Amino acid sequence: MEYNLADLFESIVDVVPDREALVYVDHPGTGAERRLTYRELDEAANRLAHHLIASGLKPGEHLGLHLYNGIEYVQTMLAALKARLVPVNVNYRYVEEELVYLYRDADLAALVFDAEFTERVAAALPKTEKLRHLVRVGQAPAGAPALDLVEFTDAEASGSSGRGFGPRSADDLFIIYTGGTTGMPKGVMWRQEDLFFAGLFGGAPSGEPVQRPEELAERVAAGSAGLTFFPTPPLMHGTSTLTTFVAFDYGQRVVLHRKYVPEEVLRTIEKEKVFSVSLVGDAMLRPLVDALRGPCKGTDMSSLFSLSSSGAIMSDTVRAEFQELVPNVMLLNNFGSSESGSNGRATADSGPEKGFRIEVNERTQVVDPATYEPVAVGEVGRLAQRGHVPLGYYNDPKKTAETFFQKDDQRWVLLGDMATVDENGIVTVLGRGSQCINTGGEKVYPEEVEQALKSHPDVYDALVAGVPDPKWGNHVAAVVQLREGAPALTLEDIQTHCRTHVAGYKIPRQLVVTDTIQRSPSGKADYRWAKALAEKDAGL
Repeated sequence: MEYNLADLFESIVDVVPDREALVYVDHPGTGAERRLTYRELDEAANRLAHHLIASGLKPGEHLGLHLYNGIEYVQTMLAALKARLVPVNVNYRYVEEELVYLYRDADLAALVFDAEFTERVAAALPKTEKLRHLVRVGQAPAGAPALDLVEFTDAEASGSSGRGFGPRSADDLFIIYTGGTTGMPKGVMWRQEDLFFAGLFGGAPSGEPVQRPEELAERVAAGSAGLTFFPTPPLMHGTSTLTTFVAFDYGQRVVLHRKYVPEEVLRTIEKEKVFSVSLVGDAMLRPLVDALRGPCKGTDMSSLFSLSSSGAIMSDTVRAEFQELVPNVMLLNNFGSSESGSNGRATADSGPEKGFRIEVNERTQVVDPATYEPVAVGEVGRLAQRGHVPLGYYNDPKKTAETFFQKDDQRWVLLGDMATVDENGIVTVLGRGSQCINTGGEKVYPEEVEQALKSHPDVYDALVAGVPDPKWGNHVAAVVQLREGAPALTLEDIQTHCRTHVAGYKIPRQLVVTDTIQRSPSGKADYRWAKALAEKDAGL
């Protein structure tokens, strides 16, 4: 047995086969749900894996998951791993041109997709020559284009529920496509052993990683059930996928919703006695606050132990509002990326005044991007991580060479985040270098200004972008969504507020008020949209 995700999952199934593994709750208000034990989930994945192998797919070929959250997503991911296919996440918001790019860039040989995406898949298919096997989940909408495909229910029915698979390897790949905040998506190539230790904490987020693969199931067998994990962002993003595997590594239960509806999330926390919720930043946390103050006031949250965010920061302001309503929950700002897994966790004093401060793990450093040497205390460098890191970006040797390097006989990944380190080893993350605004020779990182903006009581959400300026080169522009019913804000109002949180050169010189801040389904910032909106407002 190796550190292979399918092997590890099967070892857990064998020790707790009748323990509930996965709950899917349909919503809003339908009451429909599906529940699978570890044995049932394993058998369901086996059936689909055997179908995929029988369809002619070979180990190492790539299978796309173009799906909303649901049983089928987890089942398909496990089936791919069992069959030694490489699972590839597909952003379900992508339109034809973006899908063609991803299908081709990822060299997809097969695709499992939700029926409502039939038209988009049909439009992209003629331009993706390698994509030869389609499996569709659900009933096709009326008038949908005819495609040569297999219905998911038929694919399931055609395969054996037993295992009977060949040996697997720790070198088997898992690819996570990440769109980030700019540019076309990139496929991060992980060896499964590296992903297990870097992204899944070696089977122990709060303890010592396992020393051998068999130890994972031994720990589960010696433990007990009772913890329910609720990844609320889309599984198409790494945060929720990795949270799901972390829960399985503990032999615990995962709850899923098809889409994020705050009121339904709260009702599920109460009904299923959820222990841990993961989400992405204020864009997902603030609607929970609003629901707890409104239609879901009085919801029983007593089972909830922790609420964590990855991919975007929960601001101090919104954290405080949630903590006031649910005082006994631990709120965690985790820091990591698709390229590094986990790097660390925010400190208690992290906030607008001191910045986003994190206690990093022993494999993370702040380095000079030119020499790869650690920076001195207080100097600005880039975050880097060593050891269990990806092999690179699929189909992108140039970007791989720019991002991954060898040093001291170890492989490193150079992340996009600029940072400083203090004398105690605490790292202050300044923000993505690609989003840094150079204004009058000074560098401004959007995240710290956004934190200041969101501490204003009338600001619901905010993004910051740089706009060309004849005097300053660029100036700081604030794109702001106000709270419902809040009075109109002026640029002067915003500037007066920000002066108490950030230096003068970081204060916005332009204010754009918008009805809604545009973000990805997982809550990540869309800086291209914010910059374009601010430039249009400035007449550029």
